[in-house]
Amino acid sequence: MQITGRTDEAKPEQPRAARRTTAAEPGPRPDTRRRVLLIEDDRDIAEAMSYQLEKAGLSVRLAHTGEEGLDLARRGCDLVLLDLNLPGMDGLEVCRMIRRQTATAHTPIIIVSARAEEVDRVLGLEMGADDYMVKPFSLKELAARCRAALRRVEEATTPTQAYRDDNFEIEFDAYLVRYRGQEVRLTHKEFDILRYLVERPARIITRERLLESIWGYEAEIDARSIDAHIRRLRLKLGPARDHIETVVGLGYRFVR
Repeated sequence: MQITGRTDEAKPEQPRAARRTTAAEPGPRPDTRRRVLLIEDDRDIAEAMSYQLEKAGLSVRLAHTGEEGLDLARRGCDLVLLDLNLPGMDGLEVCRMIRRQTATAHTPIIIVSARAEEVDRVLGLEMGADDYMVKPFSLKELAARCRAALRRVEEATTPTQAYRDDNFEIEFDAYLVRYRGQEVRLTHKEFDILRYLVERPARIITRERLLESIWGYEAEIDARSIDAHIRRLRLKLGPARDHIETVVGLGYRFVR
């Protein structure tokens, strides 16, 4: 047997099947719009409000009862618009429940209601609402207030060490206040009140909110004693006293 080399015949190379390549199709873009939860039982009003807010670049989810609204709030949102006259659970109770839950404790709430009495506005703010709009109102103003509330949240979540404007220079860590270059000496509580108001410019802050935030739930002083602290603070601020504005029947706010 003569061996001449490899005994297996070389097989002709088979052409490889061409690979099918397809460009990866882009998936749906994530929705980066801020999420607004609207709790409103009147479907016509809800539709009009939703249209305006969507037009302003916000994403809106609807709830027509308080229970449904609480469920959607737990799932996550950036802002709550809350009617008070809801079937079943009252809007004030919904507001209180949203504030009690850890996941939504700091979510801004704007009450939108036909209840125009001072007592209703005070109750709404004391329950934890950040703003109160009385129906009927301008839909453009509604969108503007929503954007302002969302902007305040963004500013509040950004740690700040100081506040400065044309008149004030406030160093939060150093407990230092200067007004037009002149130092203003404040007690810690007076400084804490000023800081709380300054960090929330133009927002109406009730006496109860100041008491809860600065003294805590176990404080043994009456909410009306806040007025005395504000008077002393204004007295020390001198020409800057008008930056702390009294909103009659509601509370106080810092104006620039």
